[in-house]
Amino acid sequence: MRRPNILFIMADDQGPWAYGATGDPNARTPNLDRLANDGARLTNYFCMSPVCSAARACLLTGLYSTQTGIPDYISPQQPESDVALDPGLATWPRHLMEAGYTTAHIGKWHLGSPATRHGYAESFEGFQNVSKDPSVRMGQQSQQLTGYTTDLATDFAIDFVQRTHSNKQTPFLLSLHYFAPHANTFDRTDDGDRTWLPLSDEDWNHYKDLDPVIPNPQFPDLDIPRLKRMTREYLASVHSVDRNVGRLLSVLRKLGLVENTLIIFTSDNGYNLGHNGIWHKGNGWWILTNNRGDRPNLYDNSLRVPCIVCWPGVVGAGSVVADTLSHLDWFSTLLDVAGTSAPSETARPGKNMLPLLRGEQIAWDDDLFAQYSMWKWHQDGSKLRTFRTPQWKLIRNFRHGGRDELYHLTEDPNENRNLIDSQNPRVQKMRRELDEKMLTQMRLIDDPELN
Repeated sequence: MRRPNILFIMADDQGPWAYGATGDPNARTPNLDRLANDGARLTNYFCMSPVCSAARACLLTGLYSTQTGIPDYISPQQPESDVALDPGLATWPRHLMEAGYTTAHIGKWHLGSPATRHGYAESFEGFQNVSKDPSVRMGQQSQQLTGYTTDLATDFAIDFVQRTHSNKQTPFLLSLHYFAPHANTFDRTDDGDRTWLPLSDEDWNHYKDLDPVIPNPQFPDLDIPRLKRMTREYLASVHSVDRNVGRLLSVLRKLGLVENTLIIFTSDNGYNLGHNGIWHKGNGWWILTNNRGDRPNLYDNSLRVPCIVCWPGVVGAGSVVADTLSHLDWFSTLLDVAGTSAPSETARPGKNMLPLLRGEQIAWDDDLFAQYSMWKWHQDGSKLRTFRTPQWKLIRNFRHGGRDELYHLTEDPNENRNLIDSQNPRVQKMRRELDEKMLTQMRLIDDPELN
């Protein structure tokens, strides 16, 4: 079998619930739903740190965020503005390029040093911060473009596919990283609130008059009008991603490339919109009438992300993979797909998920360890760790004592009841077991919060 092309599409801030195939009553995502019908949905797929830069570094290197040196998002206006992904760290794009793949990155990067230093022969970085008229860096030059950001990124992706498809002997890796559905960084509503607008009529008209179903309407003091306004805009931004995925897949079909292309759709991190009374991700904010303060968290809706994998003839159409998987697992998986392997010194904590994608029954560890270490000047500087099994989840805040959390996911999948102070002997026993497992994992990776 010829080595497949690899199309890795990553949305920004798309929650695990935010597409139609999950049953969300508000989402209109026919192209993502078709992709899921043609491939597999990974229903327990997680990021390793629930903010942009940290999650992206984990994805590319197969390492935990404290191992990459990027434990939080990078802001150009903050002291961490000079932080960048170390070019000395192995990445799976670099291994694929060395194995003969034609590689390109298009879209949001958010990792400091240029993508061309990490395995991408071509890079068109930017397409972020605004939903219209973005700035894009091409090589050493920046250019202001005119048009809707998601459409423009897709135009660049289509051009790359059309330029490279004629060489049947050389497969391509295209990483297409959309900024949507991330809220605009600079644009605000008239009262200074975050917004996802402007969006094209093709996307906004589906939602501008929607009265959306919200996930947690009984939450005390929930600011429902604000939440519904945000939900309309957010889902319209999700629709812009879906529509453009459809545009790109249509080109692949016309060029006869679908049958030998591994297509992956995911997000950098998850998202909350009213879930547990907050909006945003790991650096969440209360969406209450009496509180707009911060709520650092490792809720499942911040850590769990959508993931769809389509590879005709390899991944079963309409299949569901329920095993616990993560961004870390792509390193070894994609090297296997490409028919190459990393040197032993680049061993990673992730596992090769290809047998699961093929539908094979294999032993799999469904435990999950994740981190979020805020820069000390971000929000309250929380240092969060979680150890999660399919049944239970422990969250510890190593900076702020008294803020630990324990959830019985089997009975409380929405993480509404914190059992950390329960005197039930069974609950206390589970807390001790999870704590020891967490500390064991932290020792293995030399987690700085142990010092």
